[in-house]
Amino acid sequence: MGRRVGLLALQGAIGPHARAVDALGCEPVEVRTPDQLATVDSLIVPGGESTTISKLLDTSGLADPLAERLAGGMPVLGTCAGMIVLAADVLDGRPDQRSFAAIDITVRRNAFGRQVDSFEVDLDVETLDGPFHAVFIRAPFVESVDPAVEVLASVDGHPVLCRQGATLVSAFHPELTGDLRIHQMFLAGTADQPA
Repeated sequence: MGRRVGLLALQGAIGPHARAVDALGCEPVEVRTPDQLATVDSLIVPGGESTTISKLLDTSGLADPLAERLAGGMPVLGTCAGMIVLAADVLDGRPDQRSFAAIDITVRRNAFGRQVDSFEVDLDVETLDGPFHAVFIRAPFVESVDPAVEVLASVDGHPVLCRQGATLVSAFHPELTGDLRIHQMFLAGTADQPA
């Protein structure tokens, strides 16, 4: 097996992410404790409910070690709720919701609407040949980005796939499509990053 890719396993579905990571030749590792976090080279923060994930990061003792690893440059992929957790600023979040500021974006929670407003769309993604079929479920979108952030795809003028350094975030669920190119993009960007 190749690099060890952590899957934050506090809340949300990690199985599809694990299958994608495995298919790309890396070892998926469930992360629920600081000791487990210390063993991985990079991390995926999956979808779920961002305020719940934030609370569970605190109660599991992972919040501070995660903040330290992110500040040290650990590569991270955040999808849907993961994008919210990693953003610098969150609109419509709870007052006690922690933002890890791994990427200089402002995110609006549930911006595309409720569960019934979920949708799928073919995205034109910078650096990918051909469209990426994206699944949006109670998805956030990016209200604003720092100039240092690269916007890789947008829907109706709102960025939905962004990258800054070793951090890649998507408002959609790339793990639900069987198309491995977003995970591949993330893992390709982790090869030269510090563990």
